[in-house]
Amino acid sequence: MHLTWFDWSIVAAYFLINIGIGLWYRRKATGSTDEFFVGGRNVSWWLAGTSMVATTFAADTPLAVTGIVAANGIAGNWVWWNMLLSSMLTVFFFARLWRRAGVQTDVEFAELRYSGPPAAFLRGFRALYLGLPINCIILGWVNLAMVKILMMIFPVLGTNPLGFPAAADPKLTALLVVFAIMLVTALISTLSGLWGVLVTDLFQFVLKMGMVVVLAIFSVKAAGGMGPMMEKLRALDATREGTGSILAFTPNLDSAWMPMITFFVYLGVNWWATWYPGAEPGGGGYVAQRIFSAKDERHSLLATLWFSIAHYAIRPWPWILTALASLVLYPTLQDKESGFVKTIIDPNVFPPVLAGVMVAAFAAAYMSTVATQLNWGASYLVNDFYRRFMKPGQEDAAYVRAGQWATLGLMVASCGVTYFQDSISGAWKFLMAIGAGTGSVFILRWFWWRINAWSEVSAMLTSFVVSMVLQFGLKWKTEDPREFAWTVLVTVVCSNVVWPIVTLLTARENNATLDSFYRRVRPAAALWGPIARAAKDVRPPSDGTANLRDWVAGCVMIYLTLFGTGKIIFGETRLGIILLVVAAAAGVLVYWDLSRRGWKVFDDEAS
Repeated sequence: MHLTWFDWSIVAAYFLINIGIGLWYRRKATGSTDEFFVGGRNVSWWLAGTSMVATTFAADTPLAVTGIVAANGIAGNWVWWNMLLSSMLTVFFFARLWRRAGVQTDVEFAELRYSGPPAAFLRGFRALYLGLPINCIILGWVNLAMVKILMMIFPVLGTNPLGFPAAADPKLTALLVVFAIMLVTALISTLSGLWGVLVTDLFQFVLKMGMVVVLAIFSVKAAGGMGPMMEKLRALDATREGTGSILAFTPNLDSAWMPMITFFVYLGVNWWATWYPGAEPGGGGYVAQRIFSAKDERHSLLATLWFSIAHYAIRPWPWILTALASLVLYPTLQDKESGFVKTIIDPNVFPPVLAGVMVAAFAAAYMSTVATQLNWGASYLVNDFYRRFMKPGQEDAAYVRAGQWATLGLMVASCGVTYFQDSISGAWKFLMAIGAGTGSVFILRWFWWRINAWSEVSAMLTSFVVSMVLQFGLKWKTEDPREFAWTVLVTVVCSNVVWPIVTLLTARENNATLDSFYRRVRPAAALWGPIARAAKDVRPPSDGTANLRDWVAGCVMIYLTLFGTGKIIFGETRLGIILLVVAAAAGVLVYWDLSRRGWKVFDDEAS
């Protein structure tokens, strides 16, 4: 891969466009903290939803999928496909509730739902915990992926991207380049807040999605075309023991990597019980931030629905096809994840004339995630800690400036974390370990009046302690599928025994707080007992059964779209069309049901 002056001019143009967007939205975004952190709550569903998809399309994502496919075939993607079940819960059960809450961050929710010192402690603790260490770990692995990509691409040139001789420490050289890209990203975020993030996300998503489609086409062609590539992959199956077919969409439950107990945990437990960034049970994080920014409840629901469709049904196939082609093209490659990048730098696969555009696309994948993480983390530090506990009562302009400084601080801190990180997957497993078991309280806090702040504290503490004891005390290895499954199950059981006991042994929230929350959010009345009886003038929507029906139909729609598209790609056209027809019917059912219930009824009730 040789980058010419023309390629570098394309890369420069890409950065100039992003900076131009930041400058364009500067005045709009810096008028208030609402504009800076939640886009003035006036964002259309398609923009908010696309921003969610762009955020989850990081530089590390296609490499991770390539590694998954190489190790366990297409079916290996169930490690993240299972989270669709959680995502669709957010669409139909929680998106409108979050929008009604009217907070700036999901952490602020603590003092809306709970009261007194426990609520303040929970808000402050989660603001610092999520805003600093957790956010820096996430930013760290995203930076690390970009560092690894640069280390693969630029040693081919013999120099670093700036044209100087390669440094003695290639990782440090690559990290300096990443820091420069991050600086531009931070500049856009500090100039234009969430508005700049949203619009650059849209531009970046179109660019990077278009280029991975192009890469998939050229990779399959280089592998001999779809038919010959599939034959070569079937031949590889004979050399792989205990993994099942590379081309299978569902795992072999006798396989070493996905035994029955592990598949059960993924489909029956993990998606509702485990907290993970971007897939929080009950919604949360940057997904909730985009919900807060939506114009109204209808736009919040449609934004999360579009995100789920694009994230699970549309986006995976270009990555998977490139991963499959890399197995054929580079069968002896030791680092299978690097097969994705190798197809880019191989002139026999990817046209050199498009090299500059592809580098820009990788920058887009990196920047879209980093911009969100910086803005999201700064919102916690400013809204939920600095303004709440350190400097209350100041003008909005002061908090916007604090948000800008927090953004820059997070950027520097995350680069320090990156330098000392060696494993992306290790960071993933750490976050999954400390988040297992907390999902049930995050879901039920909306629907059961008796849950209090100590419920959340005890759930988080129990999950952390139990998972750490299992992993570091008993030496249960999350790399082993069975031990991973039992780690999740034991952690979930312990957490879900402890937090209900703590809830019943600690004082209930006061009636004023519960009444205010119930009137503002209007959750289903079934488990709100005395609060619902006392607030008879409040009529929350009785839509639990309809939401459950739409959840099932929505999952069917997306899974069958995913599999139907795959069947058509692999030549099983008739079966693929049947699956897509059923998916379309499920989509029509969802649309009909939402239209029948009235898209605007919830907003009218709130006004």
